[in-house]
Amino acid sequence: MAERRTALYEEHVAGKARMVPFANYAMPLNYGSQIAEHREVRGSTGMFDVSHMTITDLSGEGARGLLARVFANDVGKAAPGRAVYGVMLNESGGIIDDILLYGRGSGYRVVSNAATRDKVLDWLRVHAADFGVGVHERRDLALVAVQGPTALRTFSAATSMDVDDLGTFAVRERNGWMVARTGYTGEDGVEVALPGDQAPALWRQLADAGATPAGLAARDTLRLEAGLLLYGQDMDETTSPLESNLGWTVAWNPPERGFVGRELLARQRSQGPQRVLRGVVLAARGVIRHGQRVDTNAGDGTVTSGIFSPTLGYSIGFARVPHGATGDCLIEIRGARIPGRIVRPPFVRHGRQVFK
Repeated sequence: MAERRTALYEEHVAGKARMVPFANYAMPLNYGSQIAEHREVRGSTGMFDVSHMTITDLSGEGARGLLARVFANDVGKAAPGRAVYGVMLNESGGIIDDILLYGRGSGYRVVSNAATRDKVLDWLRVHAADFGVGVHERRDLALVAVQGPTALRTFSAATSMDVDDLGTFAVRERNGWMVARTGYTGEDGVEVALPGDQAPALWRQLADAGATPAGLAARDTLRLEAGLLLYGQDMDETTSPLESNLGWTVAWNPPERGFVGRELLARQRSQGPQRVLRGVVLAARGVIRHGQRVDTNAGDGTVTSGIFSPTLGYSIGFARVPHGATGDCLIEIRGARIPGRIVRPPFVRHGRQVFK
C-alpha cells in the first residue's frame, strides 16, 4: 500500500523534516533535534501534525445508544461542547482502541488511532446497524495539536480566536473548525480539526506566532513523561483497562448498561487482575525499551514502553508486572540486570517530577 500524505506534507518537507513511515502515512520524525522540540513544548509552544489520526462522525438519533454499547466510559460526559477519553472493548474485555469522544449539537465525533483505523470503523459500523446510526469517516479534515505552557496565547495570536476561557476537555466549533482543549503531552493546549485545505495556512500562521514544529519522536517522549499510554504497546486487544491503569475510564453505573466486554471485565474486577501496568525508572545508566524483562518482588514483568526522559535526565518507562509488585526491581538491558524502581506515573507535570 502506498504511503498516504497528510495535508501538511509539503510543509514538513519545506521545514526539512525527517520523514518516516507511520501507520501507512509519511510523517515527520523530527525537524533536526527531537530533544530541542521536546523542550520547546515543555517550555513554550510546539505544534504537531496529527492528521494521521482517524476522525469519524456519528449521526442519527441512535448515536448515544450506540456509544453506550461500545464505549466503556460514560457517554453522558460527552455532552455538546465536551470531550471525554475512554476505550472501546471487545467481548473479552480487551481494548480495541482508546479514543477521544466529542459531543456535538449534531451528534458525536470519535478520534481514534491511525493504526486501528480499519478495525475501529468496522466495529462501529457493525454495531451502528442496530441503532440506525450513520458512520462517516472524515478524511477531508486535518488535525493539528498546539501544546505547551504558552500554547493558548500562541494559538490566539495566530488565529484571532480567543481560547483562554475554553475549559479543559471543552470543545468549541466555528466556521468548520473544532477546537478542543485536549492533548497528548501533559502540557496545556488545544487540538484543532479543520478542513485539510486550510491546514497549511494555519501551520504557517502558528509558526509566525512562535510555535515550533515537533515530530513523532518528541511526541513519544512527551506522552510517556506525562504518563499517557500508546496503543499497540501499553495496551491492546489482549489487555483490559484494569490491566492497563485505565480502570478509571470504565463507568460501571448504571448497573444495567450492558457495554461490550462488561461481563468479563466485571469478573476480572471482582477477582483482581493478575497483572497491572506500572511506571519504572532506572537507577543507573541505560535506556529502558519495549520488551525488556523486569524482575520484581512478585515475579517477572515486561517493559511496554521506555525512553530517556529529556526533562528528568534518566530513563523511564511502563511495565506490565504481577499485581502486588512494588519497590526495587531489576531491568534486563543488553544482558545486564540494571537496578530500577517501580513507581506510580505520571512522571512529569509542567516540567517537574511528580512520581512517587
